[in-house]
Amino acid sequence: MLIDGAMTYRVAIVGAGPSGFYAADGLLRERPDLRIDLIDRLPTPFGLVRAGVAPDHQGTKAVIRQFERLLAQPDVRFAGNVEIGRDVSWEELQQDYDVVIVATGMVIDRKLGVPGEELPFVWGSWRFVAWLNGHPDFRQGPDLSQVKRVAVIGNGNVALDVARVLAKSADEMAKSDIVPDAGAAIAAAPISEIHVIGRRGPEQASFTNNELAEMGRLARAAALVDPAVLNVAAPAGDPTPERLRKAKNLEILKGFTNNKPGSKPIALHFVFNTPIQAIKAGEFDLVITCIGYAGEPYPTGEGVFAVGWAKRGPTGTIPTSRGESHAVARQVLAWLKDRDLKSGPDPIPQAVDAAGWHRIDKAEIAAGAKAGRPRVKLTDWQKLLEVAQGH
Repeated sequence: MLIDGAMTYRVAIVGAGPSGFYAADGLLRERPDLRIDLIDRLPTPFGLVRAGVAPDHQGTKAVIRQFERLLAQPDVRFAGNVEIGRDVSWEELQQDYDVVIVATGMVIDRKLGVPGEELPFVWGSWRFVAWLNGHPDFRQGPDLSQVKRVAVIGNGNVALDVARVLAKSADEMAKSDIVPDAGAAIAAAPISEIHVIGRRGPEQASFTNNELAEMGRLARAAALVDPAVLNVAAPAGDPTPERLRKAKNLEILKGFTNNKPGSKPIALHFVFNTPIQAIKAGEFDLVITCIGYAGEPYPTGEGVFAVGWAKRGPTGTIPTSRGESHAVARQVLAWLKDRDLKSGPDPIPQAVDAAGWHRIDKAEIAAGAKAGRPRVKLTDWQKLLEVAQGH
């Protein structure tokens, strides 16, 4: 494609989350002449870092500083508020770009497939965490005013995130970027019990060690576990890093057996070997399922590559995505080698660009400074677009 008088390959990356940014980074390390468009349906970049990482884990969110440096590069364009199927089609992208990289992630809550799952007090973790994080599609959270007993179903870090944010005190959340309405609702909720329920044993839990250990340091919640279920060992057949992680988890859980029920206002129970057969009204006041995600379909074919969760499913961490996206970037560059340049028009309609995002960013940080927080997010679609446009 002819760009400013020079011929260069043009790459569309659909999804401006960590995997998309890492793909752009991997490409530009080898080919700084490429023109890259990071396309996202939201007017804000950073995907799960903004909308999915728990609001009290600001250290994890700090990775956006790396991504901002990429956005500052002259041949990288952010195209926000652009929805595939509404504003531009996959076919147009494939026709007009030399390469299309799919980094759309997975943001559809997976179902348990049990009776009672459709009851109004049952929430999927994506819907719940997106509410905590101010995603404009998820502005309404659950009514927590009468919630005493909570079930969090799942044995991964998302389950820990959900349980931890519900268990933390207002003081512990004070430096987070939780949406104020969500923070106030949680602080006022009469929660007395949280049950983190896994269908398998503790030796199979997917928790990472630091996140599990954090559950034992909460101001208003005592982490509890039945010592009888911990008489197990990490699976001997697992690769060494996995076996060591699981063994350390068992050690941390054994430490929780020293905690006394009633020693803190909230009892945080870790329950294992308990597959959910049905969900019944009256057993819990709120159920949050943390059992993984599904994604929207996307085209395959020549010149289309996938990264991140769109490629491998909802597993791994942000650092996992970095290595994988860089590997895919190398495949893309090898595929592009000696290919003819396309010369189609720019298919991207009017979009929120990086300058528009920086107006949103500045407004949120200013609002946060007044509240003593990292930021207070804009959560209304119309307001986001108005601020992006400088209104």
